[in-house]
Amino acid sequence: TFTDLLKQLAQLEGIERIRISSIEPELLHDEIIKLVSVSEKLLPHFHIPLQSGSDKILQLMKRKYLREVFAGRVLRIKELMPDACIAADVIVGFPGETNEDFDDAYNFIKNLDVTYLHVFTYSERTGTKAIQMEGKVDEREKRRRSQLLHELSETKKKKFYASQVGKTEQVLWESDNIKGLMHGFTGNYVKVVTPYNKELINQITSVKIVSVNNNDTCSIQFQN
Repeated sequence: TFTDLLKQLAQLEGIERIRISSIEPELLHDEIIKLVSVSEKLLPHFHIPLQSGSDKILQLMKRKYLREVFAGRVLRIKELMPDACIAADVIVGFPGETNEDFDDAYNFIKNLDVTYLHVFTYSERTGTKAIQMEGKVDEREKRRRSQLLHELSETKKKKFYASQVGKTEQVLWESDNIKGLMHGFTGNYVKVVTPYNKELINQITSVKIVSVNNNDTCSIQFQN
């Protein structure tokens, strides 16, 4: 099983960090959440496709879960790992999504303790059942809904980043050099920046998060 695979990966020597890049909510069993919560290698960062915060739309999409399943997974993760980062995929403008459906979904997501959203606008694909469905959403309305969710995502991410100020984390530094700055990510996927230093590339260092910047990054102080 996937859980067995994770258990084996967590014991491999020479691998210091493992992220679960995406996992369906109905497959994110409690055993996996518990395993991540006690592992030093499996990082507290979950990317979980929600797709819609409306049960009606989830059923039209033929998803294998309803929104309360997703909410339950988020709650369980935060119970065991309060500082975990949780990303969610959301699609707007699926056929049949009325303004009321979107408002219902928006309010559900607003009250969820997720960190940020990946927002996608529904587009037709040849050969899918959805292309034959009634209730197509106007392109302008799709853009409006997408913008609202992008703004909500930014608000949530800033709040999460602010909650991390003052905490000490382990950062893996990447190789980019943008205007003299390089970035790295904490275990719970907070993006941090520091003046470029090639000696830091692919290194993991201990840092203290000291402030949130305006470009979705945090400033840090190195810790001994």
